[in-house]
This record gives sequence, structure tokens and C-alpha cells, in this order.
Amino acid sequence: MDAALLLNVEGIKKTILHGGTGELPNFITGSRVTFHFRTMKCDEERTVIDDSKQVGQPMHIIIGNMFKLEVWEILLTSMRVSEVAEFWCDTIHTGVYPILSRSLRQMAEGKDPTEWHVHTCGLANMFAYHTLGYEDLDELQREPQPLIFVIELLQVEAPSEYQRETWNLSNTERMQAVPILHGEGNRLFKLGRYEEASSKYQEAIVCLRNLQTKEKPWEAQWLKLEKMINTLILNYCQCLLKREEYYEVLEHTSDILRQHPGIVKAYYLRARAHSEVWNEAEAKADLERVLELEPSMRKAVHRELRLLESRLEEKREEERLRCRNMLAAPVRASHQGTHHGSDLSAPTRQPGSGWLVTGKELFMTMESECQ
Repeated sequence: MDAALLLNVEGIKKTILHGGTGELPNFITGSRVTFHFRTMKCDEERTVIDDSKQVGQPMHIIIGNMFKLEVWEILLTSMRVSEVAEFWCDTIHTGVYPILSRSLRQMAEGKDPTEWHVHTCGLANMFAYHTLGYEDLDELQREPQPLIFVIELLQVEAPSEYQRETWNLSNTERMQAVPILHGEGNRLFKLGRYEEASSKYQEAIVCLRNLQTKEKPWEAQWLKLEKMINTLILNYCQCLLKREEYYEVLEHTSDILRQHPGIVKAYYLRARAHSEVWNEAEAKADLERVLELEPSMRKAVHRELRLLESRLEEKREEERLRCRNMLAAPVRASHQGTHHGSDLSAPTRQPGSGWLVTGKELFMTMESECQ
């Protein structure tokens, strides 16, 4: 099918690659649209920027919900279910795509896509040059250009046919959802379903951060939300400890303590993470801080210190064994060499010294150092 202007919208051309089924869906406000997409440059190679099928997750948008890339709503509402179409979109429609792409990539990598917004100051800043963390997106942001979107429409659901996600809730609904998500996360944690619990805590955190952006920093309501957020982040860190994501725990707890240096649980969880990655001094320092702030945790702190010392002793023993094994091979080779006239008692110049030692003395010196 030849490319043609789509619904008389300037700067958009559509080519149907595979016809859909049935009538054009009823795209009422609040409908959830599920689709796969591939974004490409308009160069000769048709360079792929993003592909939801490679990520393994389809995209969802809610009609009428002021989605970041408004042109996608225009494209989707021209399609039938199961239709695959290619859309050429001019620069007037693609300027904010790098921002959207960054959020989608962050979510695919399991990161919080809202973190970047803390460091920006509104729409004007959105178009000022800064790094998005991806070279190809930085290039697109510096030099906006037309893009090609290949879209496959999978499903259209009326508002009553699906459970609304937290980002699609009103402010009141978000606040009501937080304790429910928090409680569900706690329940899943107790069941040992740590990945699912993490998701619940993350959902609750996103709800609260959205609410917090509407408050003046460091005022009463903002601080109330901050306290709730920190509680959820620390619960999330407990899940990360169970999943052995120790460095992420160090990152989150350190972020909290930079702003709120009196939170005992943050020191305690950071100490446990330090212990797991063999940061002995840092772990002990955090545990000492726990005792200073909360003497009633003495029993828990002493337990952690015993565990740390036990693990360090195990590590030291492993290193001693490894050292002995490394030394054993040269000794065996030396014994084999005696059949050809070599002698362990023959003097050898020790590296870095001005005197001679025998082979046996050198071996004994090395073994002593490994202890």
C-alpha cells in the first residue's frame, strides 16, 4: 500500500504492512492499548533505536492520559487489532522521543525511571542539552530528526476491563494505594517471594514520589511523604539482600543516610551489605553507629559481628589453602628436578634482596607470609 497522509495530520505518513481484524476499536478515554513497537531512524540502514519485542514486553498506554509522546495516540487510534503498520513521523512529532526512550530503557533495566526528573526543572529543561545516559539518545536530543515507528496493535481494553496501574491513578487514589501495596509487599516478603515483594514496594514508592513532586521540599507534607518513601526503600533493600544485590543496597542506603543520617535501619542494612562484600571496616563502623543510635539493638549487632568474624575467618582459611596449593606445585616440580641434578639446598638470590638463600629457606619464607 502506498504511503499516504494519515487523517490529514501534518507530518505523518502511514503504510499498512499487515491488515487487522474486525472493525476499528472504540478508543474511548481511559481505554488501555497494548502494542509492540520498533523505532528506527530514517537513514539508509534504518537503524533500530528501540524494539519492544527484543525487550520481551509490549507497551501500554491509556487513551486521553497525556502520554509523553502524543503522536502515538494518533497512530494507534487509526489501527485495527492485529494490524501492523509503519508510520513516518516528522520532527514536529518526535522531539520528546529521547526522553520517552530513556524512561522505557530504565524500566527494562529494572531502574526507577522517575529518578532523572528530580534533577530537572520542568519542560524548558527537557529540551536543554544534558546527557540521558545513552549516546544514541543524546544525539537525537541534540539533533531532532524524523523517525519511523512500526507498530503492531495487540489489544484494546475498555476502562472497566482491566485493573488500573498506579501511575494512572489520581492523587487520592495513589495515597489510598500505598498502604495496600506496602502490606502486600510485606506479605510476599514473609512468603519468601522477594522479587514480587520488591515490585510492590517499588509501585508504592513511585506513587509517593509522584505525590511528593507536588509539595514544597522540606516542608511538613513533603517530609511526611519522604519518611514513608524511606521506609519502603529500606523494605525494598531487605528484598535486595535476600536476592544478593549487595551493591544496590549500599547505593540506596547511602543515599538515604546522606539526607537523613539518623535512620538506624539504614545503617543496619548497609552494614549487612558491607559484610557480604568483605568491607570489614565499613561494616563494623555502621554497626557501631547502630549501637549509638539504638542501644536496644545490641543483641542483633553482636550477632552480626559474630557472623562477620566467622565469614572473615572462613575467607582467611580459603586464602591460606589457596596459597599452600600455589606453593605446592613449584615444590613438586623441584622434587622432580632433583632427578636431573637440581638441588633445593642450592643458594638462590631472593628478588629484591642483596643476599642469597637456599631454595628450602625461600619456600619456608613464602609459606610464613601466607599465614
